[in-house]
Amino acid sequence: MSSNALRRILLILCLVSLSAITQAATTLVAVAANFTKPMEEIAAEFQKATGHEAKLSFGSSGKFVSQMENGAPFEVFLSADESNPLKLEQNGATVAGSRFVYALGKLVLWSAKPGYVDDQGQILAKGGFQHLALADPKLAPYGAAALEVLKGMGLQEKLQPLLVQGENIAQTQQFVSTGNAELGFVALSQVIENGKIASGSGWIVPSNRYAPIKQSAVLLNLGAENPAAKALLDYLKSKPALAIIEKYGYDLPN
Repeated sequence: MSSNALRRILLILCLVSLSAITQAATTLVAVAANFTKPMEEIAAEFQKATGHEAKLSFGSSGKFVSQMENGAPFEVFLSADESNPLKLEQNGATVAGSRFVYALGKLVLWSAKPGYVDDQGQILAKGGFQHLALADPKLAPYGAAALEVLKGMGLQEKLQPLLVQGENIAQTQQFVSTGNAELGFVALSQVIENGKIASGSGWIVPSNRYAPIKQSAVLLNLGAENPAAKALLDYLKSKPALAIIEKYGYDLPN
């Protein structure tokens, strides 16, 4: 190969590389707190695959909606439910046709103490604990699901004085992991590792005891012209992303 041909090849490679860098973009993403671990992993793989960066903020779905209604500059919203993205859609804040379910959440009654929570959740009826943590049901879908479980077991009124509410599911887990609450309802994704509860003890609540937690994603109007925002939502439907979602204990939508 001549030196001129080699120089031309190197020039083309440099131009392709510069083009990829120029096209790479960043998107601001609001993510439900229960989806922290999988989304951090997905965002890293997304950047490797596309060159785009997803800057993530984690919190309660309900609080994010309030922030967006007051001008928060998010471009993508990964909620813990269907109702919050639907509310934004109905208010004209989202790109039409962009909303979809990306994961089905699972609820677990968990304690940091090994052997403390039995695999049928009978401890709830037996008692002997002073605090039961759950996320604020007005803001967090997992908190609403927890109340539904207690109501279905006929225990809501009995246990009401013992309930300790976290602002979101992350704070709820913190209450339990630090021992400020002996047990609490959290997302399975927060405590699962290699297909099982990694530490402490827990009861994976049967899904027929609460309404399906259909975690939904949507493209917000602010992200309509950002290629990174749309690419991230597309990536959430890809095989690599779906494998990560399943790894953290979620079911996949049909």
